[in-house]
Amino acid sequence: MIDDEHRPDATSDKSRPRPDRDALAPSETHPVGPLAEPETSPWNVPNALTAFRIVLVPVFAWMLLVHPQETGWRFLSAVIFTVAILTDTLDGYLARKHNIITRFGKLADPIADKALTGMAFIGLSIIDELPWWVTVTILVREWGITIMRFVVLRYGVMAAGRGGKIKTVTQAIAVIMYLLPLPPQVHVLAVVVMAIAWLITMVTGLDYVREAIRLRRRAHPRR
Repeated sequence: MIDDEHRPDATSDKSRPRPDRDALAPSETHPVGPLAEPETSPWNVPNALTAFRIVLVPVFAWMLLVHPQETGWRFLSAVIFTVAILTDTLDGYLARKHNIITRFGKLADPIADKALTGMAFIGLSIIDELPWWVTVTILVREWGITIMRFVVLRYGVMAAGRGGKIKTVTQAIAVIMYLLPLPPQVHVLAVVVMAIAWLITMVTGLDYVREAIRLRRRAHPRR
């Protein structure tokens, strides 16, 4: 899953090839959209990292939910979450470097990302450390934008800019801080970071909605 850093040029709409309906939209953390590239073998390191990240999700969930108040287990859950997040960065880097594009990667990578962060937010709410309204609004935004990116492929690639990456990084930092057994004085900082992550998540979500509306209007201009 790779994100577009550049927005499509409006002056070249007629000459641009139509997007591949079988390809997935670019994500907010990796920069490749639908490309007419030949499929590479699914047996590669980026896909292995994605699969490993999916496997880590239930392991992380068990550590967090079964041992929520034990300091050692909280450290381990934070480590597992951090390792999983780093595999996302690494698989994207390797896919870009070696131009590896597979159907499995395009499908599984965004699922792995959403499953990991979703489990983190839901788990923190289940153990009463994060308000449910924060979790619900973030997850509605995350899955809503993901579905919308698929829908607007018929009109063009919805570019993903720096906002998506900043959102992902701030969410990860906030979750890690919540997972760690921090003293109350330091936990206040975690609350502040989570508030910033929530705000960035909502603002970037609105940006994607505006971009989707712009693409649709460009594809179907009023006469």
